Amino acid sequence: MTKDTGKFTGSGDETTARQTTIIGRLRNYLITGILVTAPIAITVSLVWMLIDLIDSAVQSLLPVHEYPALYLPFKIPGSGVALTLATLILIGWFAAGVLGNFLVRIGEGIVARTPIIRSVYGALKQIFETVLAQQSNAFRQVVLLEYPRRGIFALGFVTGVTQGEVQNLTDDTVINIFLPTTPNPTSGFLLFIPKRDLVVLDMTVEEGIKMVISGGIVTPPDRHAKDHKKAVADTQLPAQAKTDGGKSIDRIDA
Repeated sequence: MTKDTGKFTGSGDETTARQTTIIGRLRNYLITGILVTAPIAITVSLVWMLIDLIDSAVQSLLPVHEYPALYLPFKIPGSGVALTLATLILIGWFAAGVLGNFLVRIGEGIVARTPIIRSVYGALKQIFETVLAQQSNAFRQVVLLEYPRRGIFALGFVTGVTQGEVQNLTDDTVINIFLPTTPNPTSGFLLFIPKRDLVVLDMTVEEGIKMVISGGIVTPPDRHAKDHKKAVADTQLPAQAKTDGGKSIDRIDA
């Protein structure tokens, strides 16, 4: 009886272990499926919502008899987006001409004389010119800096070399650094950091943004692992002109 009981108990343990393994695999497959489909589903949903929002806004501006849906047996998604793009292209073409440029200057002159509105318009225009200009990059490089105190490091993005009064009041060459917040990188802090206190990372701006949004879950590959290990071993890394990821601190893009 004892031997039989022992055999029965062992068989039960094996069955439980097998069930646990199957459940674990199913759980892993479920997590993998979520990781694969969730980003695609959310991206498609957001794009579809944006297209539908633009289509609805454009349709509300058109006369009722000019709705495309009245002449077609089905709705064409993206028709409002196409019409918006075509309108913007036409406005850009007109503004680039002599008459359009003249009218734009008159309009900007009127706005420049209007209190409050001129400040909002000027700030928005400068932001859009910085982001959309072909010769300019909003974020140029990813850097490592000690923030909010020594010994704690944060990722920042170089937006340019500091100029004007801020630079004139400092003895060192100062760099404009945007320090984003997680998981929303559109908000953050503007810091003016001496160039010698910055370490240029080898990761791209896109990789840096992904790392910030994910809270460090998505980490870009280390392309210079040996150099990084040597740099981390040095406790005075930010204070000296070291090389990190094959790039010198002095090579911050202007």
